[in-house]
Amino acid sequence: MDESSARSLLEAERRRLEEVRDTFPLGDLSRDAEQEGIDEPASVDQHVADLGTETFEREKAQSIMISTEAQLADVGRALGKLDEGRYGVCETCGNSIPDERLEARPAARYCREDQERVEQGGVGEP
Repeated sequence: MDESSARSLLEAERRRLEEVRDTFPLGDLSRDAEQEGIDEPASVDQHVADLGTETFEREKAQSIMISTEAQLADVGRALGKLDEGRYGVCETCGNSIPDERLEARPAARYCREDQERVEQGGVGEP
């Protein structure tokens, strides 16, 4: 894959991830927001199931944010590798990552085979 196409894919992925991140107001995800819900006056009746739903939704949003931030870091890492001329090279075996994989996952760090090993715990992350 040529550098211009790779950069275009990575920049588009970064914009997409930033849009996902920006849909979550940071204040709603903070521990303070969670504590506010717990510290509400006892005069406000709130069903236990409602509290559970709020907690679930907050934890789900936090999980999405953590994943999104990790993906943004991967995109940043891939852009750095592109600048250094190392983009599209598997971090484990050193072979080229196929263009089809990079088009689907522009920030891919591993070839498909090594990605499977990483996911199964067979290859340590560098």
